[in-house]
Amino acid sequence: MMAALTAIFLFNMKRILLFMAAGFCTLQVSAQEHLLQFKSVTELQQFMQWTPARVPLLSCHRGGPVPGFPENAIETFANSIKFHPSIIECDATLTKDSALVMMHDDRLDRTSNGTGIIREKTTAELKSVLLKDDNGSVTAFHIPTLDEVLQWGRNKVLFTLDVKRSVPYKMMVDAVRRNKAEAYIIMITYNANQAAEVHKLDPDLMISASVRSVADLERLNAMGVPNDRIVAFTGTSAPDKAVYDYLHSKGIWCIQGTMGNLDNSAKANGEQVYTNLIDNGADILSSDRSMEAGRTLNQYATDKKLKTKHLVIKK
Repeated sequence: MMAALTAIFLFNMKRILLFMAAGFCTLQVSAQEHLLQFKSVTELQQFMQWTPARVPLLSCHRGGPVPGFPENAIETFANSIKFHPSIIECDATLTKDSALVMMHDDRLDRTSNGTGIIREKTTAELKSVLLKDDNGSVTAFHIPTLDEVLQWGRNKVLFTLDVKRSVPYKMMVDAVRRNKAEAYIIMITYNANQAAEVHKLDPDLMISASVRSVADLERLNAMGVPNDRIVAFTGTSAPDKAVYDYLHSKGIWCIQGTMGNLDNSAKANGEQVYTNLIDNGADILSSDRSMEAGRTLNQYATDKKLKTKHLVIKK
């Protein structure tokens, strides 16, 4: 009996230490929610037209997983907005019965206690699976459907929706329309052809498009994608400031991916790496270090006295 109690104590202490290391001890849990709210797709379109007074935002890569909270889970999204206003980047893929569920990988093995290929599982089968956090610990959280995610996100977050291979954009756009979610969606595309396809499917949607040069933007425009529907993803290494300046002159927000080298640089050299990226011209940072980057951007907005009516802090 004593041995069993000791084992339970040590297990719980390990989890507490993991949470403390991530800034999640009970004394630090926020009771607030940082909500991004848009009444209509027109409001979102207007908000996404760049001005020098824009409030820099954080995009939580795969929703902002931290110890105890797995990637691509609604509970993780809810945890992220306790600490900072969030764009939630998340991934949708297809099941055997043609439903859209949230999962980055083709297989279940890395992110859950299940095994096998997602496309060979029905939605009901996937609902019995429990998600793992990035440390490999099994949580009590299940794989959500895209419909569940879109319903949860209304008046809470912006989503950048990533589409896994072989998922038709029409299915994604239909899900957005079905859930009346156009006012809080940015659809991720990887080339001009995909961006043009999404724009043709729904001309009102905001589109994240890869733009690393003037030529990239000109190609998008030539294929019918207007500047006022584009959010430019400039890659995972900082571009020349002249590229940012050009895109801003066209009213376009810029997403800088910090996943990988830039997040590692911030971890090693200090969080000012993130503010330097904003000062260089980035408007949205897509990060795997959501807590640290979010905290830094919150302080940046406070120091610069940057505000938006679309951010509501709920206590």
